[in-house]
Amino acid sequence: MEKIYSRTLTIQEDKVSGFCPGCMHSTVIKLIGEVLDELNVVDKAVCVQGIGCCGLHMDYIAYDDITAPHGRACAVATGIKRTSPGSLVFTYQGDGDFASIGLAESVSAANRGENFTVIFINNGIYGMTGGQMAPTTLLGMKATTAPKGRIAEEHGYPMHICELLDQLTAPHYLERVSCNTPQNVIKTKNAIKKAFQYQMEGKGFSLVEIVTSCPTNWGLDPLDALDFIEQKMLPEYPLGVVRDKK
Repeated sequence: MEKIYSRTLTIQEDKVSGFCPGCMHSTVIKLIGEVLDELNVVDKAVCVQGIGCCGLHMDYIAYDDITAPHGRACAVATGIKRTSPGSLVFTYQGDGDFASIGLAESVSAANRGENFTVIFINNGIYGMTGGQMAPTTLLGMKATTAPKGRIAEEHGYPMHICELLDQLTAPHYLERVSCNTPQNVIKTKNAIKKAFQYQMEGKGFSLVEIVTSCPTNWGLDPLDALDFIEQKMLPEYPLGVVRDKK
């Protein structure tokens, strides 16, 4: 199958990680690679990555990828999948990219039931661009644009993406997972695999939301960031399947 949209990258064995200590992007990227290999679809995979820390993973992969303008990954993925339906297309986006700057494109693609997969990284903050408040920032949680913490009356409430998309008719599969424990890492891998399999079966739009940490912009060390996920993030963003049409 001819690849015309993106470039194939060569894995650099001696590449030093560009991710901060405790960042879970590296874990998720590894899981995606394992799933693509197990499904034998590495040569068919096309990743459309959002702007931010998500984009750093281009240095560590051996499948095709393209960087979309900020927030427009779902629009780009729509074009790729429609013109190359045999490709396994997925976006890799953070909460600022998917749920803020690209909310219109994201919801519209889900509403149309586009047959691609979204890997949505929810760490409650803008990572690469300086720790600004994201749509998923918790109430009371400080950010560079909310130095007193998120205030509902001023900033609104945290946005629950899976539940928001569950109000639409078209999405086929929505699940929220995390990588904060070994058991949850396994569940995350299973969710990614299921979403990819549904796409290969032509069942339409799937989203896997992954609750992760950003120790740097949370102002915590990696171990304390794990506690923050357990004590603060997961009560706000409970894990589990929100929709699975099967």
